[in-house]
Amino acid sequence: MIKMITFKITLLLLLIPFLGVGKIREKLLIAGCNWDKVMIVDKKTSAVEWTHQLQKGDDCNDVEITKAGNILYAYKGGARLVSRSHAIIWDLKVEKGEELYTATELPSGEYLLAVCAKPSRIITLNSKGEKVKEQNFDSGIPNVHGQFRQVLPTKDNTYLIPLMGKGEVIELAQSGEVIRRINVGGNPFSVKVMHDGSWIVGCGDAHRVVIVDPVRQIVKDSITAADLSKVSLLFVAEPHSYLKGNVMIANWNGHSKDKNQPQLIELDSKNRVVWTLASTDKDMKISAFYSFKAEKYN
Repeated sequence: MIKMITFKITLLLLLIPFLGVGKIREKLLIAGCNWDKVMIVDKKTSAVEWTHQLQKGDDCNDVEITKAGNILYAYKGGARLVSRSHAIIWDLKVEKGEELYTATELPSGEYLLAVCAKPSRIITLNSKGEKVKEQNFDSGIPNVHGQFRQVLPTKDNTYLIPLMGKGEVIELAQSGEVIRRINVGGNPFSVKVMHDGSWIVGCGDAHRVVIVDPVRQIVKDSITAADLSKVSLLFVAEPHSYLKGNVMIANWNGHSKDKNQPQLIELDSKNRVVWTLASTDKDMKISAFYSFKAEKYN
């Protein structure tokens, strides 16, 4: 009898990983221009698991979870790092007339911020949020608000900058030299490096995503509303590519009267819609998101 009980307990322990206990689930940290919240939602259920209230006038266009599990976001007037309990760890503010839309953690544990200004600036902070480096560059766009949103640091120590007011993406060396300049059209919001080295760019009010070959410096593919069924592309903000070939798109509705389109759209490799996130808040406007894995606690 004791042996039978021991066997059943052992079998149960072996089966626990397959019963959903402690199962790793995909979560999405979401935020957006002209929306006053940052949220974490469970991708499978769309349930809201965490909400952070932004301050009046904040305009969040970049958000992520750091390696320590804190929330980092840019908010037009600066960038903040906050804990899950909403305590402010650091808060860097820009000067009057400047706008900040990029905040990201570097592999070193430092932080990179990008400031729309005259001249534009890329700032590096240490782990305490203290400025340790600053690089100026000329975006060539006089209107500060129309310069850029998400600047991406690369593994080659360069910066990919989608210039909204010029409809192009540039790759900038730390020396200030422009290595590549590729016309993508529209008002590009965000660029990411895909697993094959291509760039995926959200082209804003051009209502499309484009895939760029940076070596040949050409647009080699695009996704438009004509390629999709049952959904429309509004202002295409941040894109994300998955290892399995799927693509997620932030479908910001701030420039459109159509508020019925999904806020996030996931497509498979054949441009079929496989998942969407509808509004969970009447004022929701998602332009930025961050996908991460977390345990599901029952």
